[in-house]
Amino acid sequence: MHNKLAASQKDAITRYSVPVSVEAVVIDLDGTLLNTAPELAASANRMLRDMDYAPVSNDLLTSYIGNGISWLVKRALTGEMHATPDAALYEHALPIFERHYAELLLQSKPYDGVIEGLEIMKAAGLRLGCITNKLARYTEPLLKGTGLAKYFEIVLSGDTLPEKKPHPLPLIHAAEYFGVSIERLLLIGDSLNDTVAARAAGCPVFCVPYGYNHGEPAELLDQDAVIATLPAAMPLIKRAKA
Repeated sequence: MHNKLAASQKDAITRYSVPVSVEAVVIDLDGTLLNTAPELAASANRMLRDMDYAPVSNDLLTSYIGNGISWLVKRALTGEMHATPDAALYEHALPIFERHYAELLLQSKPYDGVIEGLEIMKAAGLRLGCITNKLARYTEPLLKGTGLAKYFEIVLSGDTLPEKKPHPLPLIHAAEYFGVSIERLLLIGDSLNDTVAARAAGCPVFCVPYGYNHGEPAELLDQDAVIATLPAAMPLIKRAKA
């Protein structure tokens, strides 16, 4: 594993032209498969309310999404993207957020085209996985509750492995699980975390424009293609022979 990781990082500048030849596709969760921002933002504002803090606009809270719940809570408390609140304040706030998010979790819905895209990919013989930085205790009920769990052979959450995106380890692990070379694994995501992980691993990456990239357009990311919806990926994919 470590040798493969070192080799993948050495080849980090690899980029791909479409159509890409792949055998497996791994897809990000928040902002790519599911629109989870309304529930995350509402949970953050409920947390702030319970702590007698002023509410924050949904647009600003949505711009804070993308690096996991821990950073969302820190940003909501400070109003800054990179600030770190007092440790005791954060430790007090986090379980309040988690309680509210557990209540709202299953209200999240798939984006338009997600189920259609997964069906098409599966019918084409592509093997599918989900890679997210979300903790498993939220990822698993979300995928089951939205009916998406059945499409994925492997689900890697933020606490499944020792590292998470933007580290390349989840992508390398997925490729090994599927028994495919990293060049034959496509990542579909929405953020800088996804593109950095893909470049470090050496796999192709497509981005959707509707997700949570801290307010920056997907076109500015180091991606191989921007796709309007999940089904739009298929004309850009060539099914590789095993």
